[in-house]
Amino acid sequence: MAGAEGARSGRGQQNGDGSGGKRPRLAAEPDRGNRVTVVLGAQWGDEGKGKVVDLLAVDADLVCRCQGGNNAGHTVVAGLVEYNFHLLPSGVLNRHATSFLGNGVVIHLPGLFEEAEKNLKKGPGLEGWESRMVISDRAHIVFDFHQAVDGIQEQQRQQQDGKKFKVLAQQYKATYPALTIDTEAELQQLKVYAERIRPLVKDGVYFMHQALHGPPKKILVEGANAALLDIDFGTYPFVTSSNCTVGGVCTGLGVPPCHIGKVYGVVKAYTTRVGVGTFPTEQDNEIGELLQLRGQEFGVTTGRKRRCGWLDLMLVRYAHMVNGFSALALTKLDILDTFPEIKVGVEYRLEGKPIAYFPANQELLNKVSVGYETLPGWQCSTEQARSFADLPPQAQSYVHFIEHYLGVPVKWVGVGKFRESIIKIF
Repeated sequence: MAGAEGARSGRGQQNGDGSGGKRPRLAAEPDRGNRVTVVLGAQWGDEGKGKVVDLLAVDADLVCRCQGGNNAGHTVVAGLVEYNFHLLPSGVLNRHATSFLGNGVVIHLPGLFEEAEKNLKKGPGLEGWESRMVISDRAHIVFDFHQAVDGIQEQQRQQQDGKKFKVLAQQYKATYPALTIDTEAELQQLKVYAERIRPLVKDGVYFMHQALHGPPKKILVEGANAALLDIDFGTYPFVTSSNCTVGGVCTGLGVPPCHIGKVYGVVKAYTTRVGVGTFPTEQDNEIGELLQLRGQEFGVTTGRKRRCGWLDLMLVRYAHMVNGFSALALTKLDILDTFPEIKVGVEYRLEGKPIAYFPANQELLNKVSVGYETLPGWQCSTEQARSFADLPPQAQSYVHFIEHYLGVPVKWVGVGKFRESIIKIF
């Protein structure tokens, strides 16, 4: 029986090619193709990601958005023209690159085309944008009533005041009585947009697979929102509805983890936050007002005034734990030019004892006190600096302090809103 079984299975027999029935082995380490470079926010958003993406996109072949919607806002200054992007990747200004909206992006069709039209009026940078845009067929569409509901939920969150259970229960009982929908009018509008968007839609997974395994390409991924707004790792419940951390790149584009290359974190030289939620280093005083005034801290999407405070390195270190930054871009250093001394948050304490972690629980985070390191200011303008050596010694020391605390090198320093205002260190 053993012989018969062996004959049936082909064991020990030749295939006519001398292989003895064995398949040739594959290489242990197959060629993994192209890697993607990722740019992510390391705070609560508004760090200046758009400027960094714009810088890196100059010679990119493909610039991708992997999550978020038109609730994100990036400002890019090209020449003397200031562009405001919400859904469009900042790299859309590169006419030699393809822009891709992945499956993780939620698309408001009227907002997409209105955004393009507004920016087209500002300058020639966006001309022909539709010819270099691809949208994943797995991306979700968000309607006007989704945004209206989101606004109602935001109001409810702000009214929670420690009554989360009751508010959540009420949300499930309520059916948004203030919401009104003109169904027919919206459907007619969407039919028009459907015809415009149809030529842009492709199978996103296959599109990315071809980009990763085809000829060498420089692929750039632009994160929207930021680490502390991540639905899983952010300061819940005051978060967005997507993963803004590096894992969102894989799920939002259909990219295997082995194709993730460099991951750059963007950090503002101080900290800002829009709306409600815990903010340990907030300066609700003349310091915060000066930061807000000098930094022109208003939301690109909402226009709301941003709350301001000192740089919180406990928070940035937590973002690094989750994302594993290869290097950092430190933006808006010039906003600190007038301060005689600058404080940096370096420690959290609970009940007087230092803690080494960033609390997930908002009640605990509300109770932390911050330990600061006070550094000397430079009290002179850095706006004309074009190399690291051009910065005042105290400004250089500020950058080095951040590097040493986090154990991550700073690759770029921003000292203004123009492209040439970003200093590349290495």
